[in-house]
Amino acid sequence: MCGSNKQASEHIKRQHTIPYYAQRVRDSCTTRVTKILYFSIPGLNQHSEFENAQITLNVTARNPNQHIGIYYISMVGSIFYEDSNMGSSPLMDPFYQEPKTTTIVYHTFNVATLTVNSRRWKEFMDNRQQGAVVFRIDIMAAIRFKVSTWGSQHHKMHANCDVAVGQDGSILPAWKNKKCPVYFT
Repeated sequence: MCGSNKQASEHIKRQHTIPYYAQRVRDSCTTRVTKILYFSIPGLNQHSEFENAQITLNVTARNPNQHIGIYYISMVGSIFYEDSNMGSSPLMDPFYQEPKTTTIVYHTFNVATLTVNSRRWKEFMDNRQQGAVVFRIDIMAAIRFKVSTWGSQHHKMHANCDVAVGQDGSILPAWKNKKCPVYFT
């Protein structure tokens, strides 16, 4: 009797199909993890540095999937202050992210990609005197998933994070390693 149950269970065992993996991709999209590791505005501790303004960020993108790779076709980062876009820039060249890996995205926005004027810099200084300046980072990536030999259609993935810097222009400890929500459009 035990032998026949073993044979029956072997016949029930199924190979995973493309629709199965497609559903796994959809399910895994909600578990994507993006964290801000580093964010700074070096000139924030000087009153007239807006002519040389720079914003440096270091973000990690984690692919938690075991069998699903991700092709990043493009990745653009934007910095917002009080819902006003201060600047956008491509962050990385296209790349493929293997399953179960973490990719570090490092980028410096400089004066050529930022729209900072003396009025806006004064707002930064005023908020800095109160202890913190809060920015929002929006990262949009055009991606495709790869499951075995099957590739998905293009998707737009968004990650949004608020981040605060202190009086020296560096990220405040409470905002470091904060997980950012990820959604798809």
